[in-house]
Amino acid sequence: MDDPQPQTTWRPVNGGAEVTLVMETPAGVSIRRIPDALPLPPDTDPGKGAELATHAAAATWGLPDFVFHPSMAEKGSGRRELGDRVILTGRRGLIVQVKCRTVAPKPDEAERAWINKVVGKGMRQAKGTVRTLNIAAAQMVNGRGRTLTVAGDAFEWAAVLVLDHPRLPDATVPEWEPIGIPAIALTRRDWDFLFDQLRSTTAVVDYLFRAAAEPKGALGEEPLRYYELAAADAEPAAIDTELVGHGGRQWSAPLLPQAPAGAEGTRAHLMTRIMLEDIATSPLPSGREEDRHVLLSDLDRLPVSARTEWGELLLDMLGDVQNVKPGNTKWRFRRMLDPDGTQQLITGCCTRYDDITREAFRSYIQLRHHEVAERTGLTDAATLGVLLTPRTGGRREWDTTCIRISGPSDLDDDELERYQGLWNRASAPEADI
Repeated sequence: MDDPQPQTTWRPVNGGAEVTLVMETPAGVSIRRIPDALPLPPDTDPGKGAELATHAAAATWGLPDFVFHPSMAEKGSGRRELGDRVILTGRRGLIVQVKCRTVAPKPDEAERAWINKVVGKGMRQAKGTVRTLNIAAAQMVNGRGRTLTVAGDAFEWAAVLVLDHPRLPDATVPEWEPIGIPAIALTRRDWDFLFDQLRSTTAVVDYLFRAAAEPKGALGEEPLRYYELAAADAEPAAIDTELVGHGGRQWSAPLLPQAPAGAEGTRAHLMTRIMLEDIATSPLPSGREEDRHVLLSDLDRLPVSARTEWGELLLDMLGDVQNVKPGNTKWRFRRMLDPDGTQQLITGCCTRYDDITREAFRSYIQLRHHEVAERTGLTDAATLGVLLTPRTGGRREWDTTCIRISGPSDLDDDELERYQGLWNRASAPEADI
């Protein structure tokens, strides 16, 4: 007999502004309180305020580098706004349309008709934005005020309608005509919940693509669907751990964690955000913001459920590499390969940072990229390396250095032999998968 699925129910709290999600599981009853959406900015038109609050949630709990202000495109004799907000991470993008009820709601049936009207309009606007971007790339400004060139065919798109509404009729499931891309409608509380729960733009974007493939749900009940999907997640398939070499281990964690990300309140979970901020605020040798976006996207792929353990290890590594005799250098690494072998993430710590250690780190990343490419046979794989080195003075505790390699390996035989002699001497396992 199959195990019974967890039962989940809603219970309103404080007059409905806050909702309690009660989940009956085999391990007992679990309770999750879902607060109301962030307040609208004061002294701002409600419609514009809803857009700003939607942006703030994604930029604060996610990363401002992934949230883009609306851009304008020429259309005939006029101009078209390209989304109320656009979210971009990796190869996926969201066209976000925000709608706000600015007058007192009507009786339920009339209100449902109004909701369907504005949702349908928003979805058509999102479709138009994708069509416009496919015709001509646009210059878009992200939450840090940096400009990127965004071409429609460079991304897989989904439409997200975020509704700010003071009193939704119960069990309102909005309807709209298919628009040719995944589409989903949420309340602003739903949107805030997802970013607060996952604290990763990439994780939220991946979730919304997944949820958009599910049957349409009632507005305001996205947390309910989230926990149902979390409970339904299957065990991962076995993969070949030898892709990273001898000593590789299969590691898995829930795609959708039950507890909010970082709920334990430790500094370890913040390590990923700190590294992201380091990359976001440092000058790039290339000067191309598109390159920075790739680096940030690759690092933000680190699974939410792994971030606390990963951070704990990095803090331990940072302390450990300093415990060496004068003149010596110590290295420690952790690396992870995606199941499909296309993305490899390597984080490392080293005693110091200078010309010698910089080139040694580059050789390590080049070697590991070459080895995985040889074992998988892939020519489009990418490896991101992030190195932390302790600082002895100033306000910062460490420096952060990034190297990214993509595509076929360009190591010649002499380089390969030299790098293997340098890095493949230790017999202890060093890789996670």
